[in-house]
Amino acid sequence: MKIEIDRKSGFCFGVTNAIEKAEAALSETNQLFCLGDIVHNDAEIGRLKQAGLVTITREQFHTLQNCRVLIRAHGEPPETYEYARKNNISLIDATCPVVLKLQARVRTAFNDLSKGQLVIFGKTGHAETIGINGQIGYKAIIIQGKEDLNKIDFEKPLKLFSQTTMPIDDFRELAGLIRDKSANLEKTGIHDTICRQVANRGPHLEEFSLRFDVIIFVSGRKSSNGAALFKICKEANPCSFFVEGPENLEADWFKGIRSAGICGATSTPRWLMEDTAREIERLLHITA
Repeated sequence: MKIEIDRKSGFCFGVTNAIEKAEAALSETNQLFCLGDIVHNDAEIGRLKQAGLVTITREQFHTLQNCRVLIRAHGEPPETYEYARKNNISLIDATCPVVLKLQARVRTAFNDLSKGQLVIFGKTGHAETIGINGQIGYKAIIIQGKEDLNKIDFEKPLKLFSQTTMPIDDFRELAGLIRDKSANLEKTGIHDTICRQVANRGPHLEEFSLRFDVIIFVSGRKSSNGAALFKICKEANPCSFFVEGPENLEADWFKGIRSAGICGATSTPRWLMEDTAREIERLLHITA
């Protein structure tokens, strides 16, 4: 049977950068704190935990002094940097460059607004959204979908931005609704700030899924990106299965099939997809 791992699946640049910085720091010391999960994948977190990476909450961070802390790709609000400065915390900043650019654009746009509204299409409570909103003193209006449009006063000027990992089709739908409702269309700014490295994976995975009898999608359950990409795979190929790792595979999935494609989220490590491929081969050998 043919087994193929999607070459475009796995870590995006931001996650790769954060993990490389964590590994470099851990090569110099046996402990490093990380503010939040470095990646939404328990297997990769477990691997780094064995090397000395300690995941902490924002509340725990504000009890620390005289240590090293990694800021993950999602970014952080200004008060995180201020607390670190006052408490001799050395920050290893792995904020994704795409997120840093978005933070700067939001600050500039907010400063240019006069009695207007800055709107962020993002997930309430998501680390990236908190970091973006924190740039402007948490004065943005956060909308997660069209059901939240009632939060906006369409009589006032507004500027719309997006968390970088939100679904691009949902953003475009919201942007269209906002344009239709806005009484100050000439003062309405629609800014598509979705990361294309993430957004472009959807069409690619749709094509990839059609090439195989069965699709094994590897991702952590906490990954919103993983949930969205698996949905695309499942719609393209109904014989698609979501697994967190090789231990979730079932031999019955591979009976009578000729090809299996393995893919994953932007938070899925390559080594985990490779382990999954090896386990499929083992299951096929056992059932042969």
